[in-house]
Amino acid sequence: MNACTLGDLVGSLALRLHTAPAGPATPVTEVLLYDAHVPLPHAPGALLLAVGVRAVAAGSLVSAAAAAGVTGVVVRGADGPVGEAEAYGVALLSVDEEVSWHHVYLMLASAIGARSAPGGGPDDLFALADAIAAATGGATSVEDPHQRILAYSTVPGQPVDEDRRQGILGLRVPDGVANEDQVRLVFGSDGPVRLPPLTVGDLPRLAVAVRAGGETLGSIWVVDGGTLAAGVEETLAQGASTAALLLLRARVARELARDQNTYLVRRLLEGSADASTAAHRLGWDAVRVAAFVLDSSASVPDAERALLRLLDVVRLQCEARHGQHGCVLLDGVVYALLPAPARGKQGGEHMTQEQRTADRRHRHLAEDIVRRAGRSLRVPVRAALGEVVPDLGEVADSRADADLVLRLLNDDLPVATVAEVRPRVTLLRLRDVMGERRELRAGAWRRVLAADAEHGTDYARTLVSWFDAGCDVAGAAKALSVHPNTCRYRLKQVGRQLGIDLADPDERLVLWLQLRVLAEGSWSDGP
Repeated sequence: MNACTLGDLVGSLALRLHTAPAGPATPVTEVLLYDAHVPLPHAPGALLLAVGVRAVAAGSLVSAAAAAGVTGVVVRGADGPVGEAEAYGVALLSVDEEVSWHHVYLMLASAIGARSAPGGGPDDLFALADAIAAATGGATSVEDPHQRILAYSTVPGQPVDEDRRQGILGLRVPDGVANEDQVRLVFGSDGPVRLPPLTVGDLPRLAVAVRAGGETLGSIWVVDGGTLAAGVEETLAQGASTAALLLLRARVARELARDQNTYLVRRLLEGSADASTAAHRLGWDAVRVAAFVLDSSASVPDAERALLRLLDVVRLQCEARHGQHGCVLLDGVVYALLPAPARGKQGGEHMTQEQRTADRRHRHLAEDIVRRAGRSLRVPVRAALGEVVPDLGEVADSRADADLVLRLLNDDLPVATVAEVRPRVTLLRLRDVMGERRELRAGAWRRVLAADAEHGTDYARTLVSWFDAGCDVAGAAKALSVHPNTCRYRLKQVGRQLGIDLADPDERLVLWLQLRVLAEGSWSDGP
């Protein structure tokens, strides 16, 4: 596996990178606990945990760490000696005050060990397949429990058949009832099993299940071309033990990466992550946020469980399309980061063909997830897509877009991008801003609503209909289903009784905005 780096570790726990003079790709090989009573060992590649040292007073420790060749120092708290760390060429990281050093040590040691320990990667499984093939004399493949081929041998001169060729081409065992029966037989046996050829022209197989702690992790298959070596069953059983270790290590690495990615994505969505470190870890620059929710009007017996299942669906679909995922469940919403081609400052107005294609793919992905999750959970699912942002430091902005779009979705509009509903999103943003500012809430619109409430007039709806019709009385009257003279009379009364100058374009604009944005619920069923 690849060596663990500073960039890999940032995102685990509440670890933050304040400076890395040698860059986030600097390898990390071990983690050490500082002991004031013991001299620092020479430890290139080590992270030193500043136990018992206040962050603001860690300058001398940074100096000593540099002399010992230490890669980085981890302090507790936000006020670490960044200047000293940069001067000495030592990375400086920090953890939250409430996190115990013991917990930090265990998590970092586990992360470094899982990423740095030999074995567990694809190359190791291919090397194992070659070793088994050389020892047994038969072409070998390693499969997962779903009959996907994880690795296969390339030893020249060994007999193979058409099933072997097709399996390697598609990296999956060819479908068929007979194949499935043989797999069940292998998984139900305690040791290697000899299996007859399935069709004329095929060759027999010797297979064994790969297990760890009673869990079946996969299987190993050896083609029997009539030249298998003596003691092949014992060799295959030993190979299964090694494969179990490699598959477990690979799983630990995947789960660790998933946990770290989840924490990092959460911080990106909250706007508290370092963009350059996140880009190094995720391998993405331009992204957009997709948000998925359960229909709030639907009855969901176990909403928490349903949300977790929705998260699984989103993860699975994102991994299938992008090879990895950036998904997290936050405040009842499943968010996903979708990689996208970078855009210039003009945004969607000057999109390239590649960007338009990515937009279509993102929307199709959201529609597919809504369809699949809705069918699986038996609850309507909604999906909103924020704007594409040029770097990960702006993920929180794309999330804000998606959150606004979610507020507009319904049965008739289950999926939408922010560009598709831009006018309505703008009104929502204005409603939020104007609702928070006293000076933006003041104005003639309150007199209009008060008159309607006190005297039963219909001034608010008449004004908005008139504004919507481009200040055309006939158009407003048609929308209101009243005679034009009635509409004209109401507008005159607004000026006479309420003192509103409808001839002033600024007055009209502000009144229209306030009635549409702040008082919309008083005269209409919705935007």
